[in-house]
Amino acid sequence: MSQSGKAAVVLVNLGTPDKAEAGAVRRYLKEFLSDDRVVEGKGLRRLLWLSVLNGIILNLRPSKVAKAYASIWEDDSPMRKILDKQVAELHLSLQQRYGSRAPDVFSAMTYGKPGLTMRLQKLAESGYAKVLVVPMYPQYSATTTAPVYDQVARFQLKQRRVLDIRIVNSYYNHPDYISALAEQISRYQEQEGRADKLILSYHGIPREYADKGDPYPDQCHQTSELVAKKMGLADTQWMTTFQSRFGPAEWMQPYTDKTLEALPGKSVKSVQITCPAFSADCLETLEEIAIENRDLFLKAGGETYQYIPALNAEAAFIELLASLVQEQAGDWVGVR
Repeated sequence: MSQSGKAAVVLVNLGTPDKAEAGAVRRYLKEFLSDDRVVEGKGLRRLLWLSVLNGIILNLRPSKVAKAYASIWEDDSPMRKILDKQVAELHLSLQQRYGSRAPDVFSAMTYGKPGLTMRLQKLAESGYAKVLVVPMYPQYSATTTAPVYDQVARFQLKQRRVLDIRIVNSYYNHPDYISALAEQISRYQEQEGRADKLILSYHGIPREYADKGDPYPDQCHQTSELVAKKMGLADTQWMTTFQSRFGPAEWMQPYTDKTLEALPGKSVKSVQITCPAFSADCLETLEEIAIENRDLFLKAGGETYQYIPALNAEAAFIELLASLVQEQAGDWVGVR
């Protein structure tokens, strides 16, 4: 591959603070929650939200969130460490497949560091002309995937010679993704046994966003149905829920926490829960789902609560990413 035609793959996750400290968390939350893709609203509604964000949330919430991060932090954020490992493993896989024709692989974050815009700028300066951007969200949402498109568009607007940039829109029903999830769950159950109920819990979005046409909830349900079918589960053995609602508005239901509080009263004493919308374990899965929600379930009378980890850098997930590269950018490496 000529220098002028160098190709790159950029794996993009949401983001994480640089440190488990209030100041770093405040900077991250300000960037994240100021994006009008994340919290929608125009005119007076927008001004009201920014007033609440800057006047209340960014003064009260960072210390609490920093403590939560500290409970899962080692030498760095779990999300960033896992993303770096995913990059290294995918780079190796592509080299094994394509040799000298393999694209190089890099990491980026929509919010925080390494930022996507800065990554694209550095790639352009280093002679990369072709870039495949892979948002690490299996299901598309205007709150997560769309901001990646926004940043790419803003970057391209400033280039005299634009890069050939392709973006993976979603992979919620990709056979390799469904197989990877089913294998991850089945392997866990082979070691730990099956629970009364398998819960596939997804990060929620406001009901209003779905009503306006966001396809995310439907794609979540389709993912769950395909995984259940792949595993041969009966309808009574599994369910889909939505976690992490924020504010007074209605979000997608059923809510994960309310479901966990109700299940023991319905003779469901053991649950296993996994979060298919996450490609890497993070604060939400390791603290909210694995710890806070476990406590809710046990306090409500549940007996056994087990969190099944995200796909992270599992071999099957890396193979999925390699398949996406071949499908979306196979012509760059001479494969179609």
